[in-house]
Parts: sequence; structure tokens; C-alpha cells
Amino acid sequence: MKPHRKIPYIVARMTTLIHSTDTDDMQPGPLAPGLYLVSTPIGNLRDITLRAIDILEGCDCVICEDTRVTAKLLNAYNIKKKMVVYNDHSDDADRDKILGHLENGKALALVTDAGTPLVSDPGYKLVHGCFDRGIAVVPVPGANAVLPALQLGGLPCDKFLFAGFLPSKSTARKTALTALKTVPATLAFYESPNRVAETVIDALEVLGDRPVAMAREITKLHEQAKHGTLAAWAADETLLGTLKGEIVLMIGAPVNAPATEDDIAAALKRAMTTMSVKDAAAHVAAMTGAQKKTVYDLALTLKNGQ
Repeated sequence: MKPHRKIPYIVARMTTLIHSTDTDDMQPGPLAPGLYLVSTPIGNLRDITLRAIDILEGCDCVICEDTRVTAKLLNAYNIKKKMVVYNDHSDDADRDKILGHLENGKALALVTDAGTPLVSDPGYKLVHGCFDRGIAVVPVPGANAVLPALQLGGLPCDKFLFAGFLPSKSTARKTALTALKTVPATLAFYESPNRVAETVIDALEVLGDRPVAMAREITKLHEQAKHGTLAAWAADETLLGTLKGEIVLMIGAPVNAPATEDDIAAALKRAMTTMSVKDAAAHVAAMTGAQKKTVYDLALTLKNGQ
């Protein structure tokens, strides 16, 4: 359904009448100079806030990753606004030009293709440039993928760590996961559907079997959530092979119970398919907290028994 521009302002006027003491906050006026970090919908275009619409209408220019993507949002709300591209390919000169406009008193809105600016998206250096030059930075909260994914994931979300994107190569990915293995909270990652199966296999090797969940295409037509364990997902070659869309992968917190000898042996067998006995033993010892010599001796026994 295409968003209707009249509905938000009917709601805004009604809210203003109900909360008469908050009228200063409810009535949009001229924007003060500064950089406004405007969160935009991640799928459903109606997931935009009234304040975001006010700022997009009132700003001097919209700074965006891709004008084609942002134009769809602006057109849906009949907002006519100049757009300037700022993305991962922008250089220092591009950033300095934007900062110059801000220093000259402009009010600029920074948006990403979807979601909250700076969350795994461009903008970090631009915001720090504002801080260095004394330019106001104003966050405008709204949609993001992580929080609704946690709602769908079914894992504890009173404590969670959002770790962005894992490395695309297996060795680097395992290193990153090793650094997170003792974090006493649900881990949340953005992941490509083309790599999610490999990531699950690596996570099982590094973290051991844990509850796992994923949410994809959040707020879109094919929104879906899956729940299981790392071991079950790693063993099912077809489960993760045909996924599409943007994915949030969530892995449960570590269990405090110490690893059993069977757990260590299973981890060694997996590790020794790609590592030497010495490296596999060191890796599994670090992963489980077991004594290095004990793990190494078990690794030799397993190797000699093969």
C-alpha cells in the first residue's frame, strides 16, 4: 500500500490537541543548522516517523547512499528535495564539501538506503568531522533491523551484542568469532544469504553447539524467522542453501557448564580436518577452556586411531 501523505498530519494535529503541553515539540518549525541522522524504513515504507518526514521536508538537502533508493522514499511522501550522494566510495573532498555547507548554516539530513545511519553504513567520518568543527549532530530515531530481529529470534534479548558483519573469509571469520565466544549475551550479526551456511559451520566449530535463530526480510512481504541449533543447522545441507534477502543471524550466549571429553573430541575432529594436530589442539583448548596438554594428548590419540 502506498503511503498517504494526509494521514500522518491528521494524526499529528490530533496528538497536538490531546497533549497541549507538548505543542512546541509537536509543531514542526524551521530546522536549526546541523546534520540530522534520519532513520528510514528497512522495508515497509510506512515505518517512517512523523519527525523524520518533517526533517526531510524542512532540510536544505538530503545526503544519501543512492539517489535512486532514497527517491522512492521521498516520492512516496511527495517530498521534493535535492539529494547529494555520500557513500563508501566518497573521499575526503566529498566530506569536506558537505562539512562546508554545514558550517555555512545549512540543515542537512543524512540517510542510508535503509535503517539507522552509522549502523553498518557510511557516516562515521562525517559525524566525527562535525564534532571536530563544532557542528550540531541530531539523531532522529527510527527503524533498524537488529531490534525487530531479536523480537523474532526467541533468544534472550535483555543482553545482546550487535557485531555487525563478520569477515567473508573463513579464517578471519573464525578469529572474529573466537574473540566473541565468552561474551555472556546473545550475539547478533548481519549476514549475506550466500555465506550464512558457512558462518553457521564456523560458529559451531568455534563456539560449540548453541541455540541459533535468524530473521530475514524484516517488515517485507516474505518476512521469516527460523530457530534451531548450530549443530542441527550445520548438519542440514539444504536448510540454509536457498535463502534470499537481508539476514540477521543470532547466536545464543555460552553455557557455563564445562566441555565434556566428548565435546572436546568432537571439536578436535572438526578442527583437524583443516588444521594440524598442534594447531587444532591449541584452537580447541582456547575454545573450551580445557588444559592444552590434555587436549593435545587427546588429539594425538584421535589421530593415531584414524
